[in-house]
Amino acid sequence: MERYDVVALGELLIDLTENGKSDQGNPVFEANPGGAPCNVLAMLSKLGHKTAFIGKVGQDFFGEQLRNAIREVGIDDNYLCMDEEVHTTLAMVHTKPDGDRDFSFYRNPGADMMLTEEEIPEDLLRNTNIFHFGTLSMTHEGVRKATKKAITAAKEAGALISFDPNLRPPLWKSLDEAKEQVLYGLQYCDILKISDNEIQWLTGKEDYSEGVAWIKERFDISLILVSMGKEGSRAYYNSEMVEVKPYIQKNTIETTGAGDTFCGCVLHYICENGLSNLTTGNLKEMLTFANAAAALITTKKGALRVMPRLDEIMKILFHRNYSVPS
Repeated sequence: MERYDVVALGELLIDLTENGKSDQGNPVFEANPGGAPCNVLAMLSKLGHKTAFIGKVGQDFFGEQLRNAIREVGIDDNYLCMDEEVHTTLAMVHTKPDGDRDFSFYRNPGADMMLTEEEIPEDLLRNTNIFHFGTLSMTHEGVRKATKKAITAAKEAGALISFDPNLRPPLWKSLDEAKEQVLYGLQYCDILKISDNEIQWLTGKEDYSEGVAWIKERFDISLILVSMGKEGSRAYYNSEMVEVKPYIQKNTIETTGAGDTFCGCVLHYICENGLSNLTTGNLKEMLTFANAAAALITTKKGALRVMPRLDEIMKILFHRNYSVPS
């Protein structure tokens, strides 16, 4: 079997995104391919990495659209399962005036929840450098078992484990259950990408550095990334903290996929440079590149099919007199 740079497991779904109004004044929704783990892979594929996705969609119109979409952007779809009985999961994305979003999910059940332990391709997980996952595949017992089996297989094979909690409260029976599964993920990951509001929720600390200290006291995680939206991002590595300001775009439409784009660029940097002996300059370079890419995706509807190209990212960087640290 060929070796992959990054394999991800989780939800692949349709983001029904508001896109104006009809002549009758009704809201018009565009069916954008989405799902955080696949968005991350789409960014990685755009940067030339070999990627594969493990998940499940319905054997329906949307499921076929999603299979075609990930294939089109260069993600290996051989490990995408199709469910004949349960429909593809849908997410209604409502954009607020400031570009942030609210989500409503049609997932009771949804096909992404139906992935089973037996459908986990252990051979694939033994042949990847990085395995990435989130918590939407841990909301229900069956898919949770499948996720944990995949984490174990990848970890035992020596892959780096990347985790983005990507908390969506409406999908959990309770936030206590959500916290329990996030803590499970923290036990196994080498790279954690967590948002500002998630770290405050998880640790009870308003200050992000205090929240990271809370995590580090309990878990051995090499690299912790805190995405802070309009405030930029931080990387915590060993005893160091590096913060980089964002690249705010005047033509921002919505923030869907910004965190996933950021995460994909961080994993790209780790694929290229490894996770050992990163310098302050390395961390600054990594965050600067990831922030620029995340800013670009906010100017587009959706994420998976419209990830920024390398030349687009570099254009923003050099426009800001960016230079690669030595």
